[in-house]
Amino acid sequence: MKRILICLIASLSSTCLLPSTATAQQALVVKALAEKKVTELPAGPLFWRLENFPTLAQAQVAAGSTGLAAESAGKVWLFTLGGAGGSSVGGTKVAEVGPLPQVVATQYLLRINEASGPPGSITTVHTHPGSEAFYVLAGEQSIRTPQGMIKVKVGQPETGPGADTPLQVSSSGSTDLHALVMFMVDATKPFSSPAKLP
Repeated sequence: MKRILICLIASLSSTCLLPSTATAQQALVVKALAEKKVTELPAGPLFWRLENFPTLAQAQVAAGSTGLAAESAGKVWLFTLGGAGGSSVGGTKVAEVGPLPQVVATQYLLRINEASGPPGSITTVHTHPGSEAFYVLAGEQSIRTPQGMIKVKVGQPETGPGADTPLQVSSSGSTDLHALVMFMVDATKPFSSPAKLP
């Protein structure tokens, strides 16, 4: 039952390992926290700004057209896509991630996921039709790509690879992983697609 529940949750982002491929590995649990579709992005190089707010209602008021409010790890977060160096009234800045790889589309999906799992838990190899960025709250996260391994430690903002790059994400520390993942993708394409690493 636990495996079915984990697979069901993880299948929301197409990252579930099937039992035949998960012999000694557990699937990283991925949960969508917030998302919205927009037809335009801010001009210039784009960054994700992460801020904490006292309440979810305050974060939602400050969100604007490219902001997403969510709760994670006992805190209220506002994730805002925009230029470097901005701030939101009432928010406490935690980090800024970018510049992000450019995405060109007629409609964009902005999405915040939460990834969690014990050491060794892992996703399948997959791609996204846009960019993603990472911020680790606990543990350590590794992202394997054709260009090599990206390791993200607690409190470290990290920009992921560009659109359609095969990647595999894992909990690589000695304690459980809890990470926030920010996406800016082409909303007209599947959010996640199976892929292979060379």
